[in-house]
Amino acid sequence: GTNDAPALKRADIGFAMGIAGTQIAKDAADIILLDDNFASIVTAAKWGRNVYASIQKFLQFQLTVNISAVITALVGSFDHQISPLAAIQLLWVNLLMDALASLALASEPPVDGLLKRPPVNRSESMITKQMWCNMLGQSAYQVTAIMALLYGGVTWFDLEEEGHIAKERGENSVHYTIIFNAFVWMQLFNEVNCRMLDGEFNVFKGVLNNPLFCGILVTTAILQVIMVQFGTYAMSVIPGGLSLRYWGLCIALGFGSLPVQQIINVLVRCFRGKKKE
Repeated sequence: GTNDAPALKRADIGFAMGIAGTQIAKDAADIILLDDNFASIVTAAKWGRNVYASIQKFLQFQLTVNISAVITALVGSFDHQISPLAAIQLLWVNLLMDALASLALASEPPVDGLLKRPPVNRSESMITKQMWCNMLGQSAYQVTAIMALLYGGVTWFDLEEEGHIAKERGENSVHYTIIFNAFVWMQLFNEVNCRMLDGEFNVFKGVLNNPLFCGILVTTAILQVIMVQFGTYAMSVIPGGLSLRYWGLCIALGFGSLPVQQIINVLVRCFRGKKKE
């Protein structure tokens, strides 16, 4: 009613009835229940929390990519004066992560478990401690894998020459193509990890309930194969693409993001357990 307007205005989120409510109450409220059904409050809260969680998932994913890409580019530029990831490859990664990945993670349907979460203070950081652990842990794994390929890949896999030497001649190399491909596949597998924010062990839970996420993930993987095998000079990759041996290596490194996430979850839970004691 009219007398509720001051309380509605002061509340963090004020609800008003769309049919029986007065116009003054509607103007003061943040959300109007068009059907005057209190059960709609639960639905509104669930979707509101789902939007908040979707933003967190995208932030977790995007910041992990940025940390890994920046460190990789800086180390390569400082040591060899050439970044292992070419500008066009970074643009491709940016397209994957900003457009397709954001759409995939934002399309997660709301679940009842969201209502069990405690309310979030408006002054609280959107990035939780668990998210920081996930981002730093995954970034550490990705950077370690890329650095191992950068400095040891030529010797381990009997490659003809290091990537920066070929770049100086204006040619593309198997070495840097492997690094680019492995980097993208680690992001693709980590995209699955980023569906979970609270350290859940089953990162595939409910994934089949989101066909858009599955479709985008498969589409992205197919596009990556096309870019590496047929991108040649347009994508700064080796003409003819990579052999099955190197494809297996890149996908294996990408798959490694899944067990790494489980290790992160266990370490975080052990640390929390000791802290409570």
